[in-house]
Amino acid sequence: MQTNLAERIALVTGASSGLGSQFARVLAANGALVVLAARRLERLKELRAEIESQGGEASVVRIDVTDLDSIAAAVDRVETEVGPIDILINNSGVQTTQRLTEVTPVDFDFVFNTNTRGAFFVAQEVAKRMIARSKQAQDFRARIVNVASVAGLRVVAQIGVYCMSKAAVVHMTRAQALEWGRYGINVNAICPGYIRTEINEDYWDTDGGRKLIQILPRRRVGLPEDLDTALLMLVADESQFINGAVVAADDGLSVT
Repeated sequence: MQTNLAERIALVTGASSGLGSQFARVLAANGALVVLAARRLERLKELRAEIESQGGEASVVRIDVTDLDSIAAAVDRVETEVGPIDILINNSGVQTTQRLTEVTPVDFDFVFNTNTRGAFFVAQEVAKRMIARSKQAQDFRARIVNVASVAGLRVVAQIGVYCMSKAAVVHMTRAQALEWGRYGINVNAICPGYIRTEINEDYWDTDGGRKLIQILPRRRVGLPEDLDTALLMLVADESQFINGAVVAADDGLSVT
């Protein structure tokens, strides 16, 4: 799928690796000026150079989604140096692995502060400015895509807190769509299944990884580019009638 995102400014959080970096690449390849946001500036600069070498446009901003001042400062900088945000890919996320009886308050806060609280306040900061713009423009169109997880749709063993945090993102998406849709802001969520990234690459070659693959519906793990079409559908101008959708891109895992 291709769509024309020329003259659109897209902010991608968690862009320094994994799904975030792929989301940034595909948006840039379709004409958007992509603002890469994360804490690791060197990784962002490397990705910016890669995008620019392919003829795309990219900018870099540091953001810590657990820090409200950092969120506001990052969005301010984007608007001042690049322009108003048309598309937000709300992608930052972390995970811990343990049984629920082993979860400490530190573990719980670590996951929820990024996956739920951080995602909410990033969306809120961007949406406030989108709403203000919508009141000054006819046929205003903006897009927010929250990156949830198949783990927000079904419980997965030993990552219960992560599942809870992503389930909250699913419901958050629907609440935002309900309140912000009247301003021309479409808010939707992608729920990826198991995706092979640089962070988990080695795991799939372990005994545990191979066993997990065997219980997946089609006994395979996805690649980041398997989400490209879902992402482009949700950010395209042509998707004006899609609001509050929760798109499972999980190779059928959520229905097993």
